[in-house]
Amino acid sequence: MATIKPFRAVRPRKDLAEKIAALPYDVYSSKEARKVVEKNPMSFLAIDRPETFFPEGMDLYAPEVYQKAKKEMEERVERGEFLEDPTPCYYLYELTGQNHIQTGIVACAAIDDYLDGTIKKHENTREEKEQDRIRHVDTMSAQTGPIFLAYRSEPVLKELIRQKKACCPINDFVSEDGIGHRVWVIEEASMIAEIEAVFEKMENIYIADGHHRAASAVKVGCKRRKEHPDYTGEEAFNYFLCTLFADDELKILDYNRVVKDLNGYTEEQFLEKVQERFEVKENGKKPVSPEQKGRFGMYLGDKWYHLKIKEEFCSDDCVGGLDVSLLQNHLLNPVLGIREPQKDQRIGFIGGIRGLTELEACVKSGWQVAFSMYPTSMKELFAVADAGKLMPPKSTWFEPKLRSGLFIHFIEK
Repeated sequence: MATIKPFRAVRPRKDLAEKIAALPYDVYSSKEARKVVEKNPMSFLAIDRPETFFPEGMDLYAPEVYQKAKKEMEERVERGEFLEDPTPCYYLYELTGQNHIQTGIVACAAIDDYLDGTIKKHENTREEKEQDRIRHVDTMSAQTGPIFLAYRSEPVLKELIRQKKACCPINDFVSEDGIGHRVWVIEEASMIAEIEAVFEKMENIYIADGHHRAASAVKVGCKRRKEHPDYTGEEAFNYFLCTLFADDELKILDYNRVVKDLNGYTEEQFLEKVQERFEVKENGKKPVSPEQKGRFGMYLGDKWYHLKIKEEFCSDDCVGGLDVSLLQNHLLNPVLGIREPQKDQRIGFIGGIRGLTELEACVKSGWQVAFSMYPTSMKELFAVADAGKLMPPKSTWFEPKLRSGLFIHFIEK
């Protein structure tokens, strides 16, 4: 049973939402974040990346950096740039782009569901990446970026979402990257009760993206429980901000790979090694975008190649059979010597949103070889999570990205 609750969101004033909404904090380097905030001081990135208020060279993790985020948020609320809804609500958040529309339900999920496995994950988290968001959430007493969750499609929820979207949205704008954003507030008691009841019947919900943010929010919630030994479980810190999408509305893009060298091989020797486990077919200048599982594109020496994993090297295992695993286990590791892709500086990862021309550009600028991937499916993601296993690093790239700053969940005031 999943506990998905309505909450009193703190949201941007209607006329400011477009200026405030920001891409997630972790898609930017510190330098890039400074440029965004310099161009648009109202961007929520200023709060998500508060080092932008300080000179370059400032310790990004200094206590005063997080305190600045808290102070800035308080001042924006005082100025009336953010308003709190008077009653607990659900919200619909629609994103439109690249001939794709997806609509999620913004709500709060129970940290107990994360702790007991009702909310399932498919990636490991790294302590050092968690610490930054733990400090940010703990200092601000607020969660500012929703965790991206997925559930198996439910007809009842689809109908409720359809009914609500027949009304006028409270927010409706297009961000600089061409993504459309629309928001509806679900404040009707009957509709809230129906939504809550549907989620209560679900055995599992899945983290699609935002594993580090989820782990950080949960750890802060557990910390607050220790600080409040008389807690009832209903306090806001027992829940974390999320947006839930039906699996059939989500779009996973390819997550491609580039490698800096051929591990000492010449191009001819490298091709020979690849042919030991893959069928290889030259495709000339025409880029290769794989059209099914077990197929890969390879850009080498100004030529594209089709790769197909040989049948004897396929796997029925939910992790071993992933295309990212097949490439890692039968080419990147044994041929190119990349044993730990999450740590090896010789490999880079390129989100499919940037296209195959980006792979060509990388190789022409000094990388030696690039691989285009067939996207991981939601079915595969669910299978790995249900088996209690973990995907290899950089297995999924979700688009479009949820914006931060449109919904804020204060865990204590």
